[in-house]
Amino acid sequence: MNQDRNLLKRIELLVDVLLTLLAFIFAYAIKKYLTNDPFGGLASEYNYLFIMMMVVVIWYVTLDFLNDKHNYGAKISGSMLVGVFKGVTISAIILVLCLYILKIKDISRLLIFMFYFLDLVALYLCRWMIRKYVSIKRNKDFYNRYVLVIGSRVTARELIQMVANSPETDIKFVGCLDLNRKDIRKTVCCGVQIIGTLDDLRGILLSQVIDEVLITMPLNTIDKSEWYLSFINTFGITIRIIPQWYIRKFISTQPNAHAFQIDRFLSEPALILSTVQERQDLLVIKSILDFFLAIFVLIISFPLFVLISGLIKLSSPGPVFYKQIRCSQFGRKFAVYKFRTMVQDAEEKLEDLAQFNEACGPAFKMKNDPRIIPYIGTFLRKMSLDELPQFINVIRGEMSVVGPRPPIPWEVEKYELWQRRRLSMKPGITCTWQIQPSRNDISFDRWMNMDLDYIDRWSLWLDISLILKTLPAVFLGRGR
Repeated sequence: MNQDRNLLKRIELLVDVLLTLLAFIFAYAIKKYLTNDPFGGLASEYNYLFIMMMVVVIWYVTLDFLNDKHNYGAKISGSMLVGVFKGVTISAIILVLCLYILKIKDISRLLIFMFYFLDLVALYLCRWMIRKYVSIKRNKDFYNRYVLVIGSRVTARELIQMVANSPETDIKFVGCLDLNRKDIRKTVCCGVQIIGTLDDLRGILLSQVIDEVLITMPLNTIDKSEWYLSFINTFGITIRIIPQWYIRKFISTQPNAHAFQIDRFLSEPALILSTVQERQDLLVIKSILDFFLAIFVLIISFPLFVLISGLIKLSSPGPVFYKQIRCSQFGRKFAVYKFRTMVQDAEEKLEDLAQFNEACGPAFKMKNDPRIIPYIGTFLRKMSLDELPQFINVIRGEMSVVGPRPPIPWEVEKYELWQRRRLSMKPGITCTWQIQPSRNDISFDRWMNMDLDYIDRWSLWLDISLILKTLPAVFLGRGR
């Protein structure tokens, strides 16, 4: 965890230095090209590229020394603003001293002042924009972290109250489970009720969005506690256990429990068991990279959007885009966007074609599907160009560039328990299955195992590798 936080700090520092570099370039351009006499122009005898490199080194060292805490996404506070002001001001003073020591005397003071002002604005604005983005996400139910509590006594009430007193958190309590059915519908604290007993656990996990299960009662009071832990673990849902802990045997017999560590639930210590790699800092980086990559792809593919839209309109009556409800992380529902490659009433015809299904699991595959629009529909599917609009879903935060493909809700209802762990990671446009040479001949179970293997081995480098391998798969037309 400390390594992940250090990596995030380095990336945030590099973002600050990059913004500083852009501020210097912008100030240089304004001073040289946009400012009128007598304040315009710059002395030509100095190498401003060398000065720019000095800026990079000075700002990197100074900001790294002064800023010990993560600033991006945190609440905008006076101490944060003072910290940014202090870092930029001290860096600017060091730059001026270096120029004096190196006897570089004719550098425009106006350039230095403009650069200093633009740098402050850029760093403040960046933090405000990211904070605004985080706030928008927290205000949407789609991005909340839904927690189911097992227990309803003193510890549960304290934690629920702690969350109620923390307006910045994205935690939402689904309810509490207890041992006695007579306590159902009783209020535990702050409007959170007992919604069932442990006998109802299966139905709740299958029917509701649950991101974490928080166990606040001693495990020795739960009959067959190891079975319940294994059952929750099957879904890929994170388990947080508040002391006391009686799970030595469970941990020693669960090779898939990747995350076994002490963390904190707000200010309280908790034990994390998870089959999903809990690298939250790296997942934040993944989301940022997804966002910028999606914007880049949409910009460069805009001519394709226009061309494909026209061809679809000419080939088949109906809308250009196809919208379908899919399942995201832990069963969240969202509308996925694609270019329409089938006739307008394709969904109504699916039942008539069910007997021709060539897939062995809860999915539908059929070679020479008669619903596909001739020529253009086949071509778009073969080259995977019908997936391009899903980069809009990536920008909205509903999908990632790399991850298991988002399933249809009726498919999820037919999943076996071990297959539901596939929903423990945000779905993506491409993954291991998409880059296989003959992916349509792969069995459903093997497909699921590929996705689970991706989840188990996930890293940023794995994502980059899969993106690079996807490009030849697209160009060679390995789509369905």
